Amino acid sequence: MGKHEEDNDSSSPACLMHEFADELLPRPGGGLDWPAVQAFRKGKRVELLERRRAISFDERKQYATALMERLVSSVDLRAFATLGFYWPIRGELDLRELARRHIEAGGTAALPVVVAKNAPVELWQWQNGAAMQRGFWNIPIPAERRVVKPDVLVIPLVGFDAAGFRLGYGGGYYDRTLAALMPRPFCIGVGYDDAVLETIHPQPHDIPMNVIVTERRVLYPATSA
Repeated sequence: MGKHEEDNDSSSPACLMHEFADELLPRPGGGLDWPAVQAFRKGKRVELLERRRAISFDERKQYATALMERLVSSVDLRAFATLGFYWPIRGELDLRELARRHIEAGGTAALPVVVAKNAPVELWQWQNGAAMQRGFWNIPIPAERRVVKPDVLVIPLVGFDAAGFRLGYGGGYYDRTLAALMPRPFCIGVGYDDAVLETIHPQPHDIPMNVIVTERRVLYPATSA
């Protein structure tokens, strides 16, 4: 299959940790051609990130608390042995408390770590208070490499649509990782409620979330597996 140029937002290399690749052929008969989809996603990404930057720190904390309450009341994380989560960057909601609670309940928590460019990430086990180091683009990662396989992943959203598809930062790491993990973990997309879009114009590589949680609601997309 032919390969397209990645839909990268080059304004901040740190953002590449949290994105879906926009690099494969569009869905047959999927409407917009690939250059149009790229332009649409890039424009929406800029718009949504600018909106996110305008949210105050106190509001962000309130949203994170509300989102966590909705998440734990709708998804029983105790049913999953290993929880993959994320270290918040660029105004993402800070949900690290979920990982702390999961560990206290007897589970394992892990952070995504880029080990090679344009390749699936590894999930390294994380403990609250454990030594950390700076990974690619200075995102904190565990100091010790202890690779685990996640049963559930909490994945940040820049934008999303009602079908469960996620708009990320545009570089490809989550998409490659989900494609490589078998069986695929249960995927929980998390983000701001006002980041909803009519559609992201999904492509063959886009993998829908099993559930999407915002500070206001919980969505169960019909297309999720």
